[in-house]
Amino acid sequence: MAERIHGRGAQSGAVPTRFGLAEREVDGDWRDHVASLDGPPVKLRTTVTEERPKSILTFNQSPDVPFDRSVNAYRGCEHGCVYCFARPTHAYHDLSPGLDFETKLFAKPNAADLLRQTLAKRGYSPKPIALGTNTDPYQPIERDYRITRAILEVCLEARHPVTITTKSDRVLDDADLLEAMAREKLVAVSISVTSLDPVLSGKLEPRCAAPHKRLAALGKLVELGVPVHCSLSPVIPAITDEFMEGIIAQVAQAGVHSVGWIPLRLPHEVAPLFREWLAVHYPERAGKVMSIVREMRGGRDNDPNFHSRMKAQGIWADLFRARFQLACRKAGIGPGSKRARFELDCSRFRAPEVGGQLRLI
Repeated sequence: MAERIHGRGAQSGAVPTRFGLAEREVDGDWRDHVASLDGPPVKLRTTVTEERPKSILTFNQSPDVPFDRSVNAYRGCEHGCVYCFARPTHAYHDLSPGLDFETKLFAKPNAADLLRQTLAKRGYSPKPIALGTNTDPYQPIERDYRITRAILEVCLEARHPVTITTKSDRVLDDADLLEAMAREKLVAVSISVTSLDPVLSGKLEPRCAAPHKRLAALGKLVELGVPVHCSLSPVIPAITDEFMEGIIAQVAQAGVHSVGWIPLRLPHEVAPLFREWLAVHYPERAGKVMSIVREMRGGRDNDPNFHSRMKAQGIWADLFRARFQLACRKAGIGPGSKRARFELDCSRFRAPEVGGQLRLI
C-alpha cells in the first residue's frame, strides 16, 4: 500500500511537466538516508502570498457554465479536494497542482477595491458575478482576510447580483449580507455535498467542512430566505455515488428545492493525482473506479470538449441519471434533472462611489 500524507488531499508534490519543467523523483534509498540524518520530514504548513492584480473581473464565453463573469479572491485552496478541477491552474505558476495547490496559497486583498473601480466604469453592463468558480471563496483563510465579505459589501452597495459556490459552512459568517441581498434578489448560494460519511470526506476533501455542517448551512440559508442549490459534485463511481439518494432526501427535508449532480472530471494533472489517491486510500477498488470513469468519458480519463465535459455518457451515466431523477421525485424536488433558475435582479444596479466621489446620475 502506498504511503499516506495525512491531512492533505493530494498525495504527491510532483511538479507539472506540461510547461517544460523538470520532473523530480525521490529515490527510496536516498529518502531513507536523508531521514536518518535530518529526522522525519517537517509537517506541511500552509503559506499565503499576497498579490496585487490590476484587474479582478474575469469574463468567459464557455457554453458549459451559466455565467459570463467571475471573481476569484484566492488562488489555490486549502480545502485540498483531491478531485478539484482547478488544481492545474497552479501549473501556470511553476507550482505543483498537487500539494502546492493546497499549501501555497495566494490572496488578493485589493479585490474589492478593484471590483468597485470596475463597476464604476462608464458603460459597465451588469450581469450576475460568480464567486467560487475556481477556488473556494470561503476556504479557511477567508476567516482572516475577509476578502469575500468585502466583495459582497461592494455588490450590495451597487445592487449588483452575485452567485456563490462553496463547500464551507463559513458562508454563514456573512449571513447578514446574504439575507439583505436576498431581499433584493441579488444573491443565490450553491453548496456542494459529496457524501454523508465524515471519514470519507476527511480523505477526499480533508479541510472542508464536514458533510453535516454543509447540510446545516443549507438549512440555515433556507430559513434566511436565501435561494440555495445543493450540488452533488463530483459524483465518483464506487466511492461517493452510494450517497446520492441520502443527500437528496436530507436537503429536501431542509427545504432545498434545487439540486444537481456533476460526474467526476479529471483534467490534466488531476487524473494522476486522483489515481495516486485511489492507490493510497482504496487500492482494492481503484481499477473498478477508473474503469467506470473511462466508460463514462468515452474511453478516456477525461473529456475536455465543450458541451460534453460537464456531462457523461454510457450505461453508468444513464444509471446515475435515473437514480438522481427518481430520488428527486421521491423527495418532492421538481423534475429533478435541472438546477432551478434563480431570478436575480440586475435592473437596479447603480455604479458605486470611488474615492469619495458621488455617483453620476
